[in-house]
Amino acid sequence: MLAEKTIRVMLVDDHKTMLWGLAKLIEGESARMEVVGTASNCEEALAQIGQLAPDVILLDLDLGGKSSIDILPALLANGVSRALILTGTREQATLDQAVLHGARGVMRKDAPAEQVLKAIEKVHQGELWLDQEMLGRVFGELMHPTPTHKPDPDPEAEKNATLTAKERKIVDTIVEGSGALNKTLAERLFISEHTLRNHLTSIYQKLGVSNRLELYVYAVKHQFGKCAS
Repeated sequence: MLAEKTIRVMLVDDHKTMLWGLAKLIEGESARMEVVGTASNCEEALAQIGQLAPDVILLDLDLGGKSSIDILPALLANGVSRALILTGTREQATLDQAVLHGARGVMRKDAPAEQVLKAIEKVHQGELWLDQEMLGRVFGELMHPTPTHKPDPDPEAEKNATLTAKERKIVDTIVEGSGALNKTLAERLFISEHTLRNHLTSIYQKLGVSNRLELYVYAVKHQFGKCAS
């Protein structure tokens, strides 16, 4: 049996004490995860992301007075890294925007150490680390565009038609299981996790979404599974 892959973590925070503490916390879990880089501002983070390509970016929202939300798409453009926000802000609109820009989880800086470690693992595994209230707000934002912009249903129908029967079954299973692990979904579909990931990559490309959260919202919005046999 192969050893579990070490989670490569990048820390981005403008407080040196916070960076030091997080680094020590993760170093204590050397069998499971390691710090591969640190940054204290947006410029440093952008300069390092291409070379490091970490599995998880532990990201503060306020970096020296600049919002890291603006650089989130660039940090995640490699298709490998996932962002977990660790912040002191309580502004719901700001936190929601971080998720809408690609963050997979949100935690407060006063969270217990064991929760931070657990969140890193869950985000790395492809899960979302968001409370139900935030999920509801984010889904609402994605599913209800402004009234002045009504999307043409024909392009969406064309995209949906490109899905194979197996891919539609996978989407239906994701809708039914929402936050379930890939491993659980794969078991329900009687396929391997590797095969599931390959199918998801194809589905993302066909539907123009970038992750499971967007796929879930897209599927609910377009009523996948309503006509499933």
